[in-house]
Parts: sequence; structure tokens; C-alpha cells
Amino acid sequence: MHDVLAWKKVYASMANAVWDTGVPTFIAVREEIDAILADFVNTQEQAAPGTEVASLFTTVRRLLFSNGKRLRPLLCVAGWQAAGAPGGSRAVLRVAAALELFQTFALIHDDVMDDSDVRRGGPSAHRALAADYVKAGGLRSRAETHGRGAAVLLGDLLLVWSDKMLAGAGLGTRAQARVLPLVDSMRAELVYGQYLDLLSTGRIPQDVGAVLRVARYKTGKYTVERPLHLGIALADGGLQLQQDCSAFAIPLGEAFQLRDDLLGVFGNPVQTGKPVGDDIREGKATVLLALAAQSASKVERRLLDALVGKPDLDCEDIGRVRTILESTGARQQVEAMITSRRDAAFAALERADLPPHVTETLQQIVWMATERYA
Repeated sequence: MHDVLAWKKVYASMANAVWDTGVPTFIAVREEIDAILADFVNTQEQAAPGTEVASLFTTVRRLLFSNGKRLRPLLCVAGWQAAGAPGGSRAVLRVAAALELFQTFALIHDDVMDDSDVRRGGPSAHRALAADYVKAGGLRSRAETHGRGAAVLLGDLLLVWSDKMLAGAGLGTRAQARVLPLVDSMRAELVYGQYLDLLSTGRIPQDVGAVLRVARYKTGKYTVERPLHLGIALADGGLQLQQDCSAFAIPLGEAFQLRDDLLGVFGNPVQTGKPVGDDIREGKATVLLALAAQSASKVERRLLDALVGKPDLDCEDIGRVRTILESTGARQQVEAMITSRRDAAFAALERADLPPHVTETLQQIVWMATERYA
């Protein structure tokens, strides 16, 4: 019923999309968000204390404008449209842009916690800031410490900027009362998810349900569910609409993370912008690994125990783990889980009473989130 080839044709046709009859399309929203963010960062740089902080802005611009999917802003606008999209688009676009600043904060801190070297095809923030420190004459012996500390501060700055963008969105008192509690919930959920992720990293998971719970808090809620809720709240949509969107968002958020798990092990680094195998080196507790451990032979399990979570694994060792993920059927099971959750998201859309153009947009987002290569 939901054909992948048909979706790819639709996605290709969106390259020339524009605003039409007041309904923002993917490309139009991306262009608006990019313009808002570019203007905002330029303004912040003009108000910065001096050229000493230039490397912070260089790093921010590279992360903000290097092929991000803008999924959260798109969903925020879709939620606003679902609730009737009253008034102009200024407020919703700035709330959507605030979500992108929040997302960049989360990525920077995530890379520090995971000690990741690469993000979006370039050095992660802490690696870039460490290199800039040395170029500016700093001691090589302090470069790593400086980079990590500077990245934490940069992430904090982006969180402050996210608040600033929200404060300047032009929300009235009533809209603020609806929107800000949701923003607070989203932020707390992400922190809980990140902490649960830290707790589970470094050990081979046994419980698929527990891993999915981490994914729901770390990724699903702030990637899909809360952006939709924020758009609905902006337009003063009702509780039933939020519930309908949650029924769509929860399976899609899980499918999004499951696709991330597969891309982290089997993806093309040129497309993902990150080295293949980092999740294995870090010992990330993924559904993929949990399923493999459940079905592994004694020999395969011993090999997983010996290799997973070892930061110095070479390509040959990564290949050995990938072979086990294939031979146990874990990769195929995860693909099946993605498909079942994608179908559940489509089914939720069919049950919901949404405007036709919103349903179409959300259907496209389902494909974008689950049949992606980065």
C-alpha cells in the first residue's frame, strides 16, 4: 500500500517546491528556517565580546548549515497546520528555528559524551575547537581538555539561544502558557534519555523493550512527538489532536532511531557523515545488538563480548561484528521492526481527522525518516 518507489518519486519532485496557497512545503520551510537561523547567528556574533570567540561561530555555522534534515521544524509546522494554522507564520517559524538550535545543542553534548570524532562529515565540535585552540597557539597537551570544555560551553550557548529565539517569537501570554511547559517537558525528556543511554552504554543489552524505552526518551519524543505538540499548542489545538499525533509520533520516533542504529553499523560514511562502527566501538545499547545477542551462538556471543565497547577496534573487527549482526538475523529483524512501525504511523494518520495537505506532508515525513541514508 505504501510503495517505496512511489515515495522516492514524490521526494524527488519536492526539490522545486515553493509556498503554495499559504501551505508551506518542505523546501520552503527549510529555506525560511535557514534564513532565520543565519540572521540570528549573525546578530549574536555582532554582539559577541570579540574575535577571540570566532571559532565558536565557525563551529556553529558548520553544524547548523551542513545538510541537517530540519525534521523537527517541519513537524512543528505540520502540527500548526493540523490545528488550523491561524494567523501568520512568523511565530511558528521562530519556534521551529528554536527547535533546530536545541537540536544542535543536543548533538554537541552528545558527541562530547560519546567522544565522537566526526559529525555531519566534519570534525565534531570538541575536535574542531581543540584544533582551533592549537592553531591559535595553545598547548597541544591541553588541546583535548580545551576542546571538550569549549564544546560544553558552546552547547550551553545554543541552549540559551534557543530560549532567546523562543522569547523573540512574538508569542502572546496565552500561547506562552501553552507552549513553554511543552518545551520544558521536551528538554527534561531528552536529559533523561541521554542519562539512560549513558547507563546502558558499555554492556550488551538483553531487553529489547528497555532499549526502545531509552530510544523513545533520547530520540523519539524530542524528534517527532514534541515538535508536533508544539505546533498544535501554537495554534491552540485540542487534546484529541495531540493524542492523534502521539499515536503517529511514537512508532515513527522508534522507527527513526532503529534506522539510525542500522546506519551506524551498515551505512555509507560519505552519506551519514560519521564513521561506520562507532556505535560498536562505544558499546551503544541498540536494538540491533540486543537481538543479535539473543540469537547468537556461544562462539558468536563470546566474540561480541570481546569486541563490543572496545574503542580501538579496527575495520576487520568491525566487520566481524557486522557478520554476526547479519548471521543472527538481527539486521533483518530491525528492518522488519522499522516497516511495522512505519505501517503503524501510516495507520494512525488514516484514523486521524487531519487536513489532507497535512496528512500528505506527514506521510512524506514518514518516508524521509525511515528510508534515509543519513
